[in-house]
Amino acid sequence: MNLQEDYWFWKLAHYFISEQNYRIVQLAEQHQELWLERMENKEAQVIRLLKYNLDWSNWMQKDIEHTAMNGERIRKQLMRSDMNVINLYISAYPPVDDYEFRIEKSFILADKEKTKVTSIIFDRSHYEGSLIKLNSIFQGIHSISINSEDYTERNIEELKLAALSEASNRHKKEQALFQYGKPFFTYIFIIIQVAMFLLLEWKGGSTNTSTLIEYGAKFNPLILEGEWWRFFTPIILHIGLLHLLMNTLALYYLGTTVERIYGNARFLFIYLLAGFFGSLLSFVFSPNLSAGASGAIFGCIGALLYFGVIYPKLFFRTMGLNIIVILGINLVFGFTMPSIDNAGHIGGLIGGFLATGIVHFPKKKRLLIQGASIIIATVSIVGLLKYGFNEPSRVVNEHSILVLSQEYMKTEEYDKVVTILQNYADENSASAEVYFRLSFAEIKTNEIQKAKEHLHLAIEKRKDFHEAYFYLALLYAQEGDLIEAHKFASIAAELMPDQQDYQKLLQQINEHVK
Repeated sequence: MNLQEDYWFWKLAHYFISEQNYRIVQLAEQHQELWLERMENKEAQVIRLLKYNLDWSNWMQKDIEHTAMNGERIRKQLMRSDMNVINLYISAYPPVDDYEFRIEKSFILADKEKTKVTSIIFDRSHYEGSLIKLNSIFQGIHSISINSEDYTERNIEELKLAALSEASNRHKKEQALFQYGKPFFTYIFIIIQVAMFLLLEWKGGSTNTSTLIEYGAKFNPLILEGEWWRFFTPIILHIGLLHLLMNTLALYYLGTTVERIYGNARFLFIYLLAGFFGSLLSFVFSPNLSAGASGAIFGCIGALLYFGVIYPKLFFRTMGLNIIVILGINLVFGFTMPSIDNAGHIGGLIGGFLATGIVHFPKKKRLLIQGASIIIATVSIVGLLKYGFNEPSRVVNEHSILVLSQEYMKTEEYDKVVTILQNYADENSASAEVYFRLSFAEIKTNEIQKAKEHLHLAIEKRKDFHEAYFYLALLYAQEGDLIEAHKFASIAAELMPDQQDYQKLLQQINEHVK
């Protein structure tokens, strides 16, 4: 084989690398075989170039089968539904025996396999015809000029160097996108959330409602009272060891990736704004107490999706499929498991995407995208805050109101208990438990008449509410109305015959009546 075939080999390689943006997958040690890949081209995801003097067609057939096996292996690794391999032979002469029937049709290894190999032979007598055949796949390749004066070692070496340099420079440019920064804040947040978990465990337990509220969990009633920092503090709190482990592992992998791509300052902005968006959507759409870095972690996924929007080809060639699968699994779990705060996850995802649009990529500007991201983020934040604070009945539920009242009772702030429970009862169809707890606080604040009214409402709502009957009996007994006291004490004792306090009160009332 002389310089002519060497020139053809590197001329084609240079065209595919420079003009068609193919990437080198494998280059044989002697530079006789080259594998190229570009998954975006569905007609030819993989190209294989082989410079070899073909002799017999049965050898070529075995080589085609081997090429199909390699293509199938690549297809499975990349989890592609199908794979088209263009197999190009650069040879001085075609096989000496009958070979056309072996390359007339694309080769498929077996019915179950999904890799198709299309083979074309470039030899001295059929070069122009092979270019025309290849042109049906790559429009414009027939324009490649071939001049015999170029068949010199110097020209071939220059062509080879140009092809390899182009591939190397493109690879370095792509890798630079993933290596801008070194993770720092990711590790800081991991340390903080582990430290806060240990603090919660020491102070009463990370699953203890009172402890979580005390240290900043997202709790809508207190946010409505002005504790705005609860939009941020849940990011570093976790409920239970499993919750901490899962989020810490996710933050380690996703956070470090985002921080390498966007740098430290941008990562910090993305993470915090995503966490805020997660808490904000949770505030508007979920009245339950919540905590965790999940919203901010979903923000990291949003940042990677933004990468995919700007660099779609590189995204899907590297991490795209994995990110989409992870996102899909988490969203499905969020919608099917009621204990998961999916509003916080979706809010974090949106917040992370918008935050990345605001800061864009290091050393690059896209003013239109950045400006639009700022406007959308600002309008969204203002609108959601306005909705939540102007419609407080929509962002709290009875359970959260009862939890808050219990916290105020622990600190003997009964005036606050009366206020929040009365406001809730006035605006909603309250349960017997709300009226009962309200009456208890009113007894503590010496509002006896109101307490009696609310106890009556409690037993109207729940006929078997024995505690309400008992407290009514006590209040009537203190007022000297022994007939009413006896009536309600009897009902309480009948409902709970084993309750000694009820029996004792009824006995005392009976003695006074006698």
